Amino acid sequence: MGQGLWRVARNQQLQHQGYSGQSYLTRDHGRRVAANNVSNTNHRKQAQGGIDIYHLLKTRKSKEQEGFINLEMLPPELSFTILSYLNATDLCLASCVWQDLANDELLWQGLCKSTWGHCSIYNKNPPLGFSFRKLYMQLDEGSLTFNANPDEGVNYFMSKGILDDSPKEIAKFIFCTRTLNWKKLRIYLDERRDVLDDLVTLHNFRNQFLPNALREFFRHIHAPEERGEYLETLITKFSHRFCACNPDLMRELGLSPDAVYVLCYSLILLSIDLTSPHVKNKMSKREFIRNTRRAAQNISEDFVGHLYDNIYLIGHVAA
Repeated sequence: MGQGLWRVARNQQLQHQGYSGQSYLTRDHGRRVAANNVSNTNHRKQAQGGIDIYHLLKTRKSKEQEGFINLEMLPPELSFTILSYLNATDLCLASCVWQDLANDELLWQGLCKSTWGHCSIYNKNPPLGFSFRKLYMQLDEGSLTFNANPDEGVNYFMSKGILDDSPKEIAKFIFCTRTLNWKKLRIYLDERRDVLDDLVTLHNFRNQFLPNALREFFRHIHAPEERGEYLETLITKFSHRFCACNPDLMRELGLSPDAVYVLCYSLILLSIDLTSPHVKNKMSKREFIRNTRRAAQNISEDFVGHLYDNIYLIGHVAA
């Protein structure tokens, strides 16, 4: 009885306010739609912390409709300039789309010479069927072989006609290449002293400060991890080469190759002393000057002090 009276009163109230059953459902539906819109808006705003996902998807869709730029429609000079920034892997992938452009010999020649600066084959008349793309693959294969076994790698280069069987040509190839494993290279040069001699003569230390010249030398010819006969050989060869490149300076300072040898050893020991975390009591500038001049008496105190400052500020000479 009470529930029936409540329904009658409720219907009368709705009729008085102008609501019908249909309008009530419509308005209720409108509320749900509005709530959903607000929810979607809030969701997009929450996602806008760094990137608007909705805007990102819309932009991506428009870019997909536009497509990529066709390099064949551009001037050849511009197309080659764009492709010249690619490495070998990306250039091979680009050749699947732009075969004529990506297989151009000038592009592959640039890749070869930027990675392997000197090869004997560069200065020869190319044989029939020669291509720089094929040469790049052979150079890459030979470098990987060298990094596994240096002797086999050099023999591979010679068998393909890439290198001549000459210590000077091998030295030039090593000097202009940065893809060779330095540990394997050190083993190879220790065994091939004839190649090492030619490699040292390729360095030009003219007008360079001694520690900086020593750093450049050890960037190409890595120093061994321990002292021994090979390190002594490297320092001896460097000392003679440094004096040959700076005859006027050596005469002015009164230095000989033996004196430069002593200085180089002192610089290496000082580098270890100043950079090693295991050495607690670092060598002072005064101690370095006293010890160095005791081994080489003709060297001026100011010059030895400048050597100490260089190591202290710049760092290890054989790092």
